[in-house]
Amino acid sequence: MRIVSGAYKGKRLYPGKNFKARPTTDFAKENLFNVLNNYFDFEELEVLDLFSGTGSISYEFASRGCRAVDSVESNSRYHAFIQKTASELKFAQLAAIRADAFRFLKHTPRDYDLIFADPPFDMKEFGQLPQLIFSRNLLKQGGWFILEHGRDHDFSTQSQFRELRKYGSVYFSIFVNP
Repeated sequence: MRIVSGAYKGKRLYPGKNFKARPTTDFAKENLFNVLNNYFDFEELEVLDLFSGTGSISYEFASRGCRAVDSVESNSRYHAFIQKTASELKFAQLAAIRADAFRFLKHTPRDYDLIFADPPFDMKEFGQLPQLIFSRNLLKQGGWFILEHGRDHDFSTQSQFRELRKYGSVYFSIFVNP
């Protein structure tokens, strides 16, 4: 796993062979962040990364200088890896939060410019994420929610759905708060 751009471009990270998380591929990350670069000034963003796993997406946002990155992960080993890596890379703006993502969404008082979620594809509550985020007004006006998923999910009928991006076997559904 590597950071594809920003201050730590090319930095390789090694979470270990025992990690069962499915990190977003470098190819998909690079393409997604190229799209985001056309719409956002990263230095102004407050970002929420749900189901962070190894923290790969959080590091990308932090490396690009985002104002704040909340990285939510329930697994204690993955959470500890995110904390350790953020400390080593001196990402002071990255907060590793050990919590269940759904509970976090139901109780957080914050709103964000961008929310990224990469839940386990077989999670039964998977499809509830867009509605939960929009019903709780967790996105600022003009904010984006990006949901990573496999080909078996289709969110195109949801009112806030903007577009689908596909990079190899990785799909990103993008939702916008108008």
